[in-house]
Amino acid sequence: MVEKLSSGGPVTPPDERAYLAPMPKDAEIRSGLFAAMAAYGLWGFLPLYFQLLGDTPPLVILAHRILWSAPTALILVAAAGKWSAFVGVFRQPRLLFTLLISSIAIAANWTIYIWAVTNHRVLEGSLGYYINPLFVFLFAAMFFGERFRPLQIVAVGIAALGVLNQTLVVGQFPWVSMSLAISFAIYGAIRKTTQVDSRIGFGLEALWLSPIALLYLAFFLPAGVQVFGSGEPGFIGLLMLAGPLTALPLILFAMGARRLKLSTIGILQYIAPSVQFMIALAMGEPFTTGHAVTFALIWAGVLLFTLAGRQPRVAATAD
Repeated sequence: MVEKLSSGGPVTPPDERAYLAPMPKDAEIRSGLFAAMAAYGLWGFLPLYFQLLGDTPPLVILAHRILWSAPTALILVAAAGKWSAFVGVFRQPRLLFTLLISSIAIAANWTIYIWAVTNHRVLEGSLGYYINPLFVFLFAAMFFGERFRPLQIVAVGIAALGVLNQTLVVGQFPWVSMSLAISFAIYGAIRKTTQVDSRIGFGLEALWLSPIALLYLAFFLPAGVQVFGSGEPGFIGLLMLAGPLTALPLILFAMGARRLKLSTIGILQYIAPSVQFMIALAMGEPFTTGHAVTFALIWAGVLLFTLAGRQPRVAATAD
């Protein structure tokens, strides 16, 4: 979302204008901060929900997550009085195509994460979301005009050592972590640059994905797997709950992304993986010395990168 600064706001350095959100009113900043924090908090506890679904295959969970997200989003759109704006998007092919791309990015992220949780790899998932801010800042540099400071380059190198340690010492390339980080950074960058209400955007993303999810449940279920599992009312209710649990944090995230700087979103990102990290340890996932070194390097790199990014630029004082 590349926008002009609102009148009367502070001057932003030329090299930052291309990627920072416009300076909104204080109330909008507060609402954006609350929305983003709530979104990351909900995402942090999401593994507990997936655990309640037991041995349900990841793609079945994904399909239900998509299908029940669509009506949830449409209800939210109608409740907000945004129905005419929602219908109006169908007359904007470019926006529809952009939301198709963002729907693919978030579907990939969901698929990988559900697979990780259901295969007892929550720790890898949390590592991915710790790495994610580095990709957020990288995308800010590549597409929104942000420039790296020398300390930030060092920080990326430290985090890269963590990935290398995970590969060589632990003996496993963190493909789950890297895939989650990249896919969500792509999604965040697309939604950052998309001029659409968060509820409308998510509703259209769900509608793009729904036909595929419906076809999967109707014709491509694995042998012996039922659409609603055991068929018990409580379990069906849990599957339907996937819609609200998916829609609410994503809409809150989009609301926050529209109101806050991209770098601020990257900092708040740490809430979710911290909760997930503690859940993984509580669930007894393996955490060896090698894992500790990996996380220590990633944490150090992310912390250094964040602190370096918050230092005032020389250009800012020159203005």
